[in-house]
Amino acid sequence: MSALKSLFKQTFIYGLATVLPRMLSFLLVRLHTDESVLKSVADYGDVSLIFSYFVLFNVVLAYGMETTFFRFFNKEDDKSKVVGTSSVSLIISSLLFFILAIAFQNQIANAIDIKAEYIHLVIWILLLDALVIIPFAWLRANAKPIKYAVIKILNVVINLGLNLFLLLWLKDLATESSVFASIYQPNFEINYIFIANLVASAVTLLLMLPFYFKVKYTFNTKLWKQMMRYAFPVLIAGLAFSVNETFDRILLDKLLPENIAKTEIGMYSACYKLALFMTLFATAYRLGIEPFFFSHANTANPQKNYARILEFFVIFGSVILLTVVVFADVLKVIFIGDEAYWEAMWIIPIVLLANFCLGIYHNLSVWYKITDRTKFGAYISVFGAVLTLLLNFWLIPLISYKGSAIATLAAYAFMMLASFYFGRKYYPIPYNLKKIGLYLTLSVGLSSLSFYQFRENYSVGIALLIVFLTIIYFSEKNQIKQLLKR
Repeated sequence: MSALKSLFKQTFIYGLATVLPRMLSFLLVRLHTDESVLKSVADYGDVSLIFSYFVLFNVVLAYGMETTFFRFFNKEDDKSKVVGTSSVSLIISSLLFFILAIAFQNQIANAIDIKAEYIHLVIWILLLDALVIIPFAWLRANAKPIKYAVIKILNVVINLGLNLFLLLWLKDLATESSVFASIYQPNFEINYIFIANLVASAVTLLLMLPFYFKVKYTFNTKLWKQMMRYAFPVLIAGLAFSVNETFDRILLDKLLPENIAKTEIGMYSACYKLALFMTLFATAYRLGIEPFFFSHANTANPQKNYARILEFFVIFGSVILLTVVVFADVLKVIFIGDEAYWEAMWIIPIVLLANFCLGIYHNLSVWYKITDRTKFGAYISVFGAVLTLLLNFWLIPLISYKGSAIATLAAYAFMMLASFYFGRKYYPIPYNLKKIGLYLTLSVGLSSLSFYQFRENYSVGIALLIVFLTIIYFSEKNQIKQLLKR
């Protein structure tokens, strides 16, 4: 239980570092979907499409080095050698990318049909973000979650503040002051969104610079080759994951008629954001458990702790799923003020459940990370990505973004089941399948009933939520009391 106590402490702090910034950034959805800021749903579709490409390039620039860093940092006796080698590797690769991307930015813009001025800003942001990957990983590996949290939160506070200033206040200030008038440019809203992001990323790198002054820049070729062998499957898995997560926007742009594509992307992306509550929880949990998995791999009977970790995840995730579904129509008014986006609310239970399955998959993935079988993570993710692409190509022309939501759920459910199947063979963990299955079945069933049969009937929805919480309490009351005591 002491190991679990340590996990929950770290998860709580990493949760703050993830939840608070993303909740602040979630306010940007309300800002960007306000018709007085971005003039149309299609404009928001443009921004969402650019961020989809952004996610893909972020994965490429990280090339699995973050997870690899944790593995080798805990595995190698000479930790400074791991820090130095991984830092040098990422610095060189990031600078090479930057030089090539700047040189060919016009060609990139033409290839993906995005304005070159946006591409230029995105290239700078990608460079700055890549250079803080190892410093942030070092903070996590050395159990410095407070510093990690403060810097992450500051990044989004700056981003949010600049979005508010540039999109809401600058225009009015420009009419009153020649200084602000020289800064303000009309019809520059999308540029302002990326400029705010760029400044936030620059400040983050500035705060992490002390790390680079402390690093011993020793590059061990033998170690680097070992790290790259470990990292390559992680990169493939990351690319596959980004296909599952964001490529549907790109396919919507390519497969739908040009006159409606950006509008459909805008509606879909805005409503998809309401799945953020599940994503936040799953991400915070993952940030806590990834170092925990590696650091406890050699303890006595770690499988027992891993099994309990998944149980707790499913309990919390089931409650989040049902709660968000019950109050989805309240949340849409708070976070997506423009009714023009609400047409896509149908996808909410689907994408929530999809992200829940993804969170379970990350918990189950311990087996291939601990046993150095990361190639299985790549295989599973690639098959998931192929399933995503096939279903999107089939369903988008038929049912538009609804097909994308269904494809995402199918892919993540497949990845979850495949990881469980192979994990049972190579690294058996005594999961309590009856209990996990009960919570999953109840939460999915009650969520479907609430949303598709009794939508906006809060008497029924809240009653279903109370019933579910009561079942959990009586099933888990001893564990809950023990955790609260500790």
